[in-house]
Amino acid sequence: MRPRQPRRRGAAAVTLSLLALSVGQTVGALPAAAAVPVATSTVAAAQDQAARAIARSLSDSAWRARVQHAALTTDEVSVTALAGRADNGLKSTLAAADHRIAAAKGLDADIGSLLRLRLGDHTMRSALSAGKAPWVAPATADDHATTIIAYDSRGRAHTLDARHAPARPVYVVDIDGSKALAAGLDVLNKQLRHYGLASAAPAPAPKPGATKKPQAQAAAGGFWTTRISAVELSDDEEPWIKGDAEIYTLVTGFGQDGNVRVDPVDMPYLDNDGTVYRPGQILVNWSNYKYNLADAVMMEEDGSTNYRDLAKAIATALLTITDQGTYIPLVNAILDAIPNDWWTDDPDYVDSWYTLASSDNGTRHGARGNGWMTVEPYFVQQF
Repeated sequence: MRPRQPRRRGAAAVTLSLLALSVGQTVGALPAAAAVPVATSTVAAAQDQAARAIARSLSDSAWRARVQHAALTTDEVSVTALAGRADNGLKSTLAAADHRIAAAKGLDADIGSLLRLRLGDHTMRSALSAGKAPWVAPATADDHATTIIAYDSRGRAHTLDARHAPARPVYVVDIDGSKALAAGLDVLNKQLRHYGLASAAPAPAPKPGATKKPQAQAAAGGFWTTRISAVELSDDEEPWIKGDAEIYTLVTGFGQDGNVRVDPVDMPYLDNDGTVYRPGQILVNWSNYKYNLADAVMMEEDGSTNYRDLAKAIATALLTITDQGTYIPLVNAILDAIPNDWWTDDPDYVDSWYTLASSDNGTRHGARGNGWMTVEPYFVQQF
């Protein structure tokens, strides 16, 4: 959901120079090169199948009325669960689509239903309430789409303008992004630990009189963090069919053990571009890091991210970089780790912040110019 710019392949040269510094950090069973499959086509196909099935099911007037009521009273409808209360055979089709989506995203099978149905635009409410027959369209992950396909109750496909919402009501079949992202970051954390990208626990507090950095001095009574007091992402024009953004940030640096670590941070409040949010959210826990500098790479979940593959790609790029006694920026290494195909639409690279310092107190603009954050040091006191 963010404006994209062409990926600069110059990052590869920077990454190679970083990788040449050392090869000391190792991990078992990690392939030498991450040939990562893209889940986009699988997820898109499952959503398209679900949209076709839902559209055909709307020929049943009683069921159509039930879906209409749900769409007008709820922002997002758990359509698989709603179908379970109807005797129309739709639930099995949607459940199968849910299963394929979860598998394609690398999520645990017990996550439950991810499919959601919503009205494409608020301007469609009056036409839907008046009884205008709705069409059903699968959501697109492509910010630059100019047309989309919607299906009617006879299964016929119709081409719509992606930039201007039609007068006819359209139900959009999408994924519960918040649920998928929360589960995905849990998988990402586990996989990063598996690959060795989570460092050892912070060192204990020094004895009185010992000379240590402020993070260690505070370890016994709390720890220093960097807190986000305000954040805004750039506004841009996007297809009406796309829903709210699902943003997360990968915080990277060198852990207390000298190895690279990656800490994913969920940012569920960042729904819309052009809006200033004031979350008071902790971005960096400095007790986890050896140096007073870290990097942040902000990404958007666009529906098709496979979190196991993302962890593997990041690990392949970062595990050969070791502590050289001074801080090394890691943003370029992470960006270069993401396979080229993913830059088409999934996952979106939003922006990055190089060398965030523990002492930073003020507004920092992203390197890409797509957003800014106001940050401040914040001490978390132990009870």
